Amino acid sequence: MRLVIARCSVDYEGRLKAHLPLATRLLLVKADGSVLVHSDGGSYKPLNWMSPPASLRVTAGDAEGVQFEDGVIEQWTVQSTKSDDRLIVNIHEHLHDSSHELGVDPGLIKDGVEADLQRLLAEQIETLGTGYTLIRREYATAIGPVDILARDADGRTVAVELKRRGDIDGVEQLTRYLELLNRDPLLAPVRGVFAAQQIKPQARVLATDRGIDCLTLDYDAMRGVDDSESRLF
Repeated sequence: MRLVIARCSVDYEGRLKAHLPLATRLLLVKADGSVLVHSDGGSYKPLNWMSPPASLRVTAGDAEGVQFEDGVIEQWTVQSTKSDDRLIVNIHEHLHDSSHELGVDPGLIKDGVEADLQRLLAEQIETLGTGYTLIRREYATAIGPVDILARDADGRTVAVELKRRGDIDGVEQLTRYLELLNRDPLLAPVRGVFAAQQIKPQARVLATDRGIDCLTLDYDAMRGVDDSESRLF
């Protein structure tokens, strides 16, 4: 992984257009080809990024025949290999540049119940609705794995985020996944389902406002456990 701290401006061009004016930012270049732009705030959410597969071309400001705007000493062009989308980073000043070999990451080890929910929902995918089919569990993205990726009865892609207790942070996490997945023309349009044993009212309101469906899961029923004898009537 390469870590660069620089004064830079950033433009995203393609299906979506976005501009970040000149400021000091952290640029992450990962071995999988992804490039992420971070500020000193906003938790772990990048300001903008290009997901893999992508190629990075670096052009120096003094390269023959290349003209940049005033103050730009280097330009990064990160080109998606699946679409015409590209991320352009204009660097005005380098403050830090280092590379580190992180090795193979073992991945996130989920809480036992959460992991079981994911497995059970994948096995019982029609809990989401009639005609649903599983694409895969732990669908990898540049910002982490989506718990479940599926297709509905009409063939549209659905991303599912699973929690034991669903709160606003879980909705925000799913929102970031959806923003990224919808950049992929092979998957878009992608809608979201926020699934949990309990969903807090604030999280449900936020999810509904963002067009995300909510699903309350009955863990015992999914496991085939009948606790009717222990209930008092």
